[in-house]
Amino acid sequence: MARRPQPQNGEQEREKSKHMGALRGLGPFLKPYRVLVVLALLALTLTATVSLMLPMAVRRVVDNFGTESEALLDKYFLAALGFASLLAVGTALRYLLVTRLGEVVVADIRKAVFDRVIGMSPAFFEGIMTGEVLSRITTDTTVIQSVIGSSVSIALRNMLLFLGGLVLMLYTSTKLTLLVLLIVPMVIVPILVLGRRLRKLSRENQDWIAESSGTASEALLSVQTVQAFTNEAPVREGFGRVTDLSLRAAMRRINTRALMTMIVIFLIFTGVVVVLWIGARDVRAGGMSVGVLVQFVIYSVMVAGAVGALSEIWSELQRAAGATERLVELLHADDAVTDPANPEAPATPVQGEITFDGVTFQYPSRPGVSALDNVDLTIKPGETVALVGPSGAGKTTIIQMILRFYDPVAGRVLLDGVALPDMARDEFRHHLALVPQAPVIFATSARDNIRFGRPDATDAEVEVAARAAAAHDFIEALPEGYDSPLGERGVMLSGGQKQRIAIARAILRDAPVLLLDEATSALDAESERLVQQAVDEMAQTRTTIIVAHRLATVKKADRIIVMEDGRIVAQGRHEELVAEGGLYAKLARLQFTDGASL
Repeated sequence: MARRPQPQNGEQEREKSKHMGALRGLGPFLKPYRVLVVLALLALTLTATVSLMLPMAVRRVVDNFGTESEALLDKYFLAALGFASLLAVGTALRYLLVTRLGEVVVADIRKAVFDRVIGMSPAFFEGIMTGEVLSRITTDTTVIQSVIGSSVSIALRNMLLFLGGLVLMLYTSTKLTLLVLLIVPMVIVPILVLGRRLRKLSRENQDWIAESSGTASEALLSVQTVQAFTNEAPVREGFGRVTDLSLRAAMRRINTRALMTMIVIFLIFTGVVVVLWIGARDVRAGGMSVGVLVQFVIYSVMVAGAVGALSEIWSELQRAAGATERLVELLHADDAVTDPANPEAPATPVQGEITFDGVTFQYPSRPGVSALDNVDLTIKPGETVALVGPSGAGKTTIIQMILRFYDPVAGRVLLDGVALPDMARDEFRHHLALVPQAPVIFATSARDNIRFGRPDATDAEVEVAARAAAAHDFIEALPEGYDSPLGERGVMLSGGQKQRIAIARAILRDAPVLLLDEATSALDAESERLVQQAVDEMAQTRTTIIVAHRLATVKKADRIIVMEDGRIVAQGRHEELVAEGGLYAKLARLQFTDGASL
């Protein structure tokens, strides 16, 4: 059964709010464009003022149609053309300015949200699906763009028309205006009651859209696994179910908005008809001229239309408020890993000494299980250390702690004697090179994928790194060589080729600390031999930490750390650990066919 998106970070309280204060979150993004905002408001005021002046001109023409000279009537109509020209110019300017404002503000919001999210630690992504984040950056910002670039401008214009028209209605006929005002409470009540429901339905609809996006993203990123296990049907069913729930929420929102629009427009125009009937009787009785009645009717229609438009735009503003809430949540989301206010610089030059001082760590999603349990470990500069042990022993967690993807629950991790939390992450990570267990390949060229390790590297340096990683030959065999696009997540490459690209990237980075997390697990024997030679050569001049299940790749390590259940249970060289017996000797016997060769 599809799960319903759950409220996050006080969402329930926001849904109970009777105002749209969430839109204040757009303030910082509008502030840099104050001049554009002022110009848009001036254009908007111009169009509203011209619109409000037109009924006066119509009144003069109607009341003097049979008495004024032909030349004077020509002047009246020429003045009307002048008003129309001003209205056209003002409307075009308003559209140009507010549309540009919407585009630049939304572009800034998207960049700000992406800039924030891309720097969040992995703990953040344990609580939110990537597809939902993408939905917020795309769908929610599109809602805001529509509101800033259109709805707000229309709302402000109609507000001016409403207020100006109401004042001029009073000036034209106080009696008829007071009759109109009796209808206002009847119009306001459904707007408030149904508007509150619209706000809740809009947020629910947006949450289901994000859920649908997350479900689709997860399935498409794992499409080969889905197809391999012939699970297309249940995946389709699951996505269809979530999409249907999103559609139902949208239909409830649409139905509520349609009902509100119907009620408001009916009440408004019923009132206009009643007032017109009373005004027509006053004209027959000689209490007002036909021109005055026409002027009043035009103002009444303008005010009624403004109220009707505001009632429709209200629901758009509700959606924008919900979208703004969701984006502000991302911008203000707490991160478990942060940089210090006054970061300490890494040692110069970085030697590459890694120290674990009583480190205990539990993943946020598994708070009751210690991935690392009081680990004490010092890796000397230039030392090659291998981490071995069964799955779940904490080997990859060691790598993640060195990269400071997470902070320990207890203890410290230090680089050259400086605690990682005392330094800016991008400062000390410059001195680390990683080959992850699942190599990441971007949808760019082979050259750009390798250059990701050091963006300022020359083409020649990229090629040298590729040769060292035994990747040059297969890259040259690609249709466009180093300029060949590798496709999304490297679909053009085999698993071993992806790993060699990732290794070349790490070689190119030329960092004093090299982290290899199962770096050769997908390589054939010949490629593994070539890559191992490159790794051995690099390891001579830098601190190297190797996570491996295949013990043949770590026999030459200066020191082998044996881990089990988050603890270090043994350490030493290959021969020493085999002689001791214990877990390492057991793992070695399982991997080598002839125990005598150990």
